[in-house]
Amino acid sequence: MGNKQSLNSRSHNKCSCNGDDLELILGKYNNDPKRLMDVLIHIQTQCGCISDLAVKDIAEAFNMSKVDVVQTISFYHFLSQEPRGEYTVYLNDSAVAKMKGRDKIAQVFEKVAGTKFGSVSKDGKIGLFNTSCIGMNDQEPSAIINRRVFTNLTEVDVERIVKSMKEGLDVNDIKGRDPVPNILLKGPILKNEGNITDALKKAISISPDEVIEEVKQSKLRGRGGAGFPTALKWRTCRDTKSEKRYIFCNADEGEPGTFKDRVILTERPRLLFTGMTIAGYAVGSDEGILYLRFEYKFMEQYLENILSKMRKDGSLGKNILGKKGFNFDIRIQFGGGAYVCGEESALLESAEGKRGEPRDKPPYPVVKGYLQHPTVVNNVETLCCVARIIQKGVKWYCSVGTKDSTGSKLLSISGDCKRPGVYEIACGTTINDVNKMVGAEDVQAVQVGGPSGVCVAPIDFDHKLAYEDLATGGSIIIIGNKRDLLKDIVLNFTEFFLEESCGSCVPCRAMTNQYKKKLEKIIRGNGVAKDLEQMLSWEKVMKANRCGLGQTAANPITCSIRNFRELYESKLKTATDFVSEFDLEAAVQEYCKTANRIPNLGGDHE
Repeated sequence: MGNKQSLNSRSHNKCSCNGDDLELILGKYNNDPKRLMDVLIHIQTQCGCISDLAVKDIAEAFNMSKVDVVQTISFYHFLSQEPRGEYTVYLNDSAVAKMKGRDKIAQVFEKVAGTKFGSVSKDGKIGLFNTSCIGMNDQEPSAIINRRVFTNLTEVDVERIVKSMKEGLDVNDIKGRDPVPNILLKGPILKNEGNITDALKKAISISPDEVIEEVKQSKLRGRGGAGFPTALKWRTCRDTKSEKRYIFCNADEGEPGTFKDRVILTERPRLLFTGMTIAGYAVGSDEGILYLRFEYKFMEQYLENILSKMRKDGSLGKNILGKKGFNFDIRIQFGGGAYVCGEESALLESAEGKRGEPRDKPPYPVVKGYLQHPTVVNNVETLCCVARIIQKGVKWYCSVGTKDSTGSKLLSISGDCKRPGVYEIACGTTINDVNKMVGAEDVQAVQVGGPSGVCVAPIDFDHKLAYEDLATGGSIIIIGNKRDLLKDIVLNFTEFFLEESCGSCVPCRAMTNQYKKKLEKIIRGNGVAKDLEQMLSWEKVMKANRCGLGQTAANPITCSIRNFRELYESKLKTATDFVSEFDLEAAVQEYCKTANRIPNLGGDHE
């Protein structure tokens, strides 16, 4: 299989895997094309990049074209065909990271590493790259370096870290602050009460139909933000005829400002895996897949150890807890860094080894999902709720929350507040209550649901966090009055959507950029009233996009126009309907320099 190169003689300027390494990696995944993502991530992790040789060998082993392999690699942020340095630094550039001093940290990284962001140092030692939210908004500024996360970075930290990298220390031996769980309020889901295995025992003591009925009576709705009834999804999957069904846990929490799933995975992983197993029993599935964002690669071994313990005690595997014929197991599938893969059909495409582009619907995943089999996709929090509902009962669960929004909601709270972290609140809690709880003062706005959600003004802080009022996947960002709302927040969110678009739909691909340009024009002071009306009118075109990303990509701008209109209007030129930003003199400078001419733009030309 191609030319060989020893791993011990790794060059910083080339990928280090040889043919034997690639053969072993491919063999680990049984030369199965469906495991393409696993193969690519393994090669990237072990070898530093995915070389042309690796692409060729993968294509041959999987009987597919090299183009198909390359198009998958090119889609994901953390996969690359070019080396990204012996130490690869991904520094979070989310709005909250910038609030906490991220830009200064970036400057220090560039100064001491001797290279700019988006490039690798000349010796191939250190690569610096920007990345979207890495699930650490409560501990910013933060960075991923060779899959280890460093939080609460200071300038002194950066100087020490870069010095250690230059000295060749293993990344795990470099002094730094690791992520902490940061649970500041535990409610009925997070409180570690009783033995969660009892929930599984109870589930298998009744019929699958009775389990689904229990979930139905609880009125549990998807905790990812959309709020689809969980029992209806399960029922549809179970009733769809198929020889195979799958349970997927969506742990790709890429919404900037969200980090609750990270906390659940580190503090209550068995609760989640039990919820997945109950779901498997209910719909008739024998295989569960945890789709985990690449940013959380650092917890892989920890989660694998939990799964191994569950197999040993009979909570996973064959004839679970003595229930003859009930077989169910779970494997972890990592993504490659793409926000759009939080959309369930894009997630399934990714898990199949493809670009994470959303599918046309219908059919929906519950009918034709992973490998065209019926598939339930629930998020982490939803499956944890399932386990608690079965453990403690419907009446107990419905005693919390509101009539239409039963139970509790986990919030990831960050930004301008004294106590950022994870809070479990009863559904129906108001934004005012949340602000008091986290020590938020002098608040200009609260972003509910991340960039795709709602930017709420103080006049509306009495609104409730509930499906019947303000639904949210869990991201709450507090924005103080010292922030420039348009430049620091709205523009950052818009750039995020532009960066994360898969480019499949024309409105998302083209109009998101037009929104950005209009916003920048207004921020520069050259906007006119017509610009606002145009951006609002374009909103209906954005709804034609296939997935939630494209449909909400304009939200940061359109929502803030509606709720903070006076802020936009204060920056407009009111005496005209058009402002030209074309600078003729600047436009001809390069030509004049090349032609050795001096432009005469104000009079006769000689």
